[in-house]
Amino acid sequence: MENSLEIKRLENLHKYQILDTPQDGSFDEITSLAVKIFDVPIAIISLVDTDRIWFKSSYGLDIDEIPKEPGLCSSAILSDDVYIVENARKDPRTLTNPLVTGALGLQFYAAAPLITRDRFRLGNFVIIDAKPRRLNGKESSMLIQLSRIVMDRVELQLEARELVRDLNNRGLAQS
Repeated sequence: MENSLEIKRLENLHKYQILDTPQDGSFDEITSLAVKIFDVPIAIISLVDTDRIWFKSSYGLDIDEIPKEPGLCSSAILSDDVYIVENARKDPRTLTNPLVTGALGLQFYAAAPLITRDRFRLGNFVIIDAKPRRLNGKESSMLIQLSRIVMDRVELQLEARELVRDLNNRGLAQS
């Protein structure tokens, strides 16, 4: 990604003040739903930061973040479309990835980018399986829809913070 564009993307990510925030039941509900919809063991809402990929919500995974390199999410945000790896053990993009070769044994990965209203990609809505599989058009569409629902929630949280800040600046917020 072009350096100035990446700087703007990171500035936009930090504007949302979502990194390193506590668990949020509404996001956890969405990842839980994705596991059921797609019949996969893992669903993640990931945010791609400077040197890490931080998970706002993860179902089926007990970690909060992974290094940015060689993370799949940092590749997936380069596209406006769903990024799919049907069989990671045969896909040249993922053959040496530690998520594939390590204990997780990832074989299937699909991610829809989390895109802001200003068209910046903050991260991805991800589904993962330990066995190879395909994602049909209807499933790709549902994954994109889930990513949009997540972004609607993120945008609403930003708007609420900005409203409270404006009210405080005007002296209208209650103590």
